[in-house]
Amino acid sequence: MAAETLHQAIPELTITHITSLLEKPKHTHHGDLAFPCFELAKQKRKAPAHIALELTDTLKSPWLDKTEAVGPYINFFFKKDIFQQKVVQTILELKDQYGKLDIGNGENIVLDLSSPNIAKPFSMGHLRSTVIGNSIANILEKCGYQTVRINYLGDWGTQFGKLIAAYLKWGEEVKVKSNPIPELLKLYVKFHEEASNNTTLNDEGRYWFKQLEDGNEQALSLWRWFREESLKEFNKIYQLLGVTFNSYNGEAFFNDKMEAVVRLLEQKGLLVESEGAEVVELEESTPLPPCLIKKSDGATLYATRDLAAALYRKQVYNFSKALYIVGQEQSVHFQQVKAVLKKADFAWAEEMHHVPFGLLLKEGKKMSTRKGKVVLLEEVITEAIQLALDNIESKNPNLPNKGEVAKLVGVGAIIFHDLKNYRLNSVEFSLEDMLKFEGETGPYVQYTYARANSILKKGNWTPVAVNSGLKDSYSWELTKLLHEFPAMIEKANTNFDPSVLAKHIVDICQSFNSWYGHVKFLTEDDEKTTRLALVAATVITIKESLRLLGIQAPQEM
Repeated sequence: MAAETLHQAIPELTITHITSLLEKPKHTHHGDLAFPCFELAKQKRKAPAHIALELTDTLKSPWLDKTEAVGPYINFFFKKDIFQQKVVQTILELKDQYGKLDIGNGENIVLDLSSPNIAKPFSMGHLRSTVIGNSIANILEKCGYQTVRINYLGDWGTQFGKLIAAYLKWGEEVKVKSNPIPELLKLYVKFHEEASNNTTLNDEGRYWFKQLEDGNEQALSLWRWFREESLKEFNKIYQLLGVTFNSYNGEAFFNDKMEAVVRLLEQKGLLVESEGAEVVELEESTPLPPCLIKKSDGATLYATRDLAAALYRKQVYNFSKALYIVGQEQSVHFQQVKAVLKKADFAWAEEMHHVPFGLLLKEGKKMSTRKGKVVLLEEVITEAIQLALDNIESKNPNLPNKGEVAKLVGVGAIIFHDLKNYRLNSVEFSLEDMLKFEGETGPYVQYTYARANSILKKGNWTPVAVNSGLKDSYSWELTKLLHEFPAMIEKANTNFDPSVLAKHIVDICQSFNSWYGHVKFLTEDDEKTTRLALVAATVITIKESLRLLGIQAPQEM
């Protein structure tokens, strides 16, 4: 509402842009919302403080009590009853469309996310890429973009020659079919153990990868089988996480598209020879090392493949942005790929963005192994669901559909624990901490949602027009947080940062529970209907916020 009022006075700024500039004052005596005028100073050729004074006199609205110019800021003081009435009524009318923005205008954004290596366990690092990427895609869609979610599978490379050699020597079809990933991993590990004493094994691995590259039917048939079996296992995890993809085109898909990239770079005069290899020099415009395109033996590299993928995706999806949700250790690689495309005069490369993230840690160390064994994500999820079920059994043993609720809570706890942290920060992984029903956790948010639903059920609430506000201070703080929800979506979208939403929903839940602790919701008085309407608005906002994070909310817990 404040954004709409400001837009009338400064039409040169869009409502969405104004929303992104609005700030929450640190002290209540500075009002309920503040607008900084710095951005207008250049356009209007006036000092921000002067602009604030001028605008203050022009801002009028039924829900506005007063505005004050304090230096370069305009502080808004709301008429609480009218403002609260308007916010609640808006949420009840829009339901899950509340917070929807039209920033994207239907443009396509491709997201490269998850991307596990086939024939290997789904690692904890790939979990981060999956849940961060999925949430960013949800937020982009909420902002009016069309998304294309691409699972760029690690399904090609010399390791498959080794795996084929290992399978032909020691593998058993029945064992692989019954337990694909662990069995294939055993074969891969055995190959490396044996190769340390028998170097001819590495020659066999190279031979079978060459056969694979040359289209040998036996090698291709085994490779396809390993890929299919791996995907079946991965899809069990994706189903648990509630994640879907538009494309599973992995590295192998671009095998026949890389030579065209090499020819293109040659035609543009960008390829130079360096120690027998072919590279694109980048140092004149950036501090980046040369980008290796072709090794001295003629083999193409990861950068060549990613260049082919970028060109293909632009041609097929005509994206306005391409996002790569990949660990921060790949930063230089993505800078090189982008720089090569820009040097090749593809201006759209400017809209390719690496969206990096930190590590998952266990007791301060990278969470890749536990007592020398690979940590299987599926086992971690199963453990989380079981711990959630144990919690439910102790707190609410008569709850219907306990197993289904435990699944939502266990999986939701893992996702929320990741997303509440700014993605560049490393995250300490602790099932015990993330499954607590107190503090900044997924179960705390889900429990608040279930509590609010229970109040509506007990109060026999049905949607009605909201004709008044509430007088208590607790509901006022909650209303202001609900009003901020669209601005938080816009901020999360701008920064590709789901933690903005995760932190905001914790604030909403804490505010709701504080209100719950001080007010009797079901008392029969003239405010009961409005109280329940605010509870219903809170339910809508929590559920939608969790959905954007990729988490489901049980009605009962």
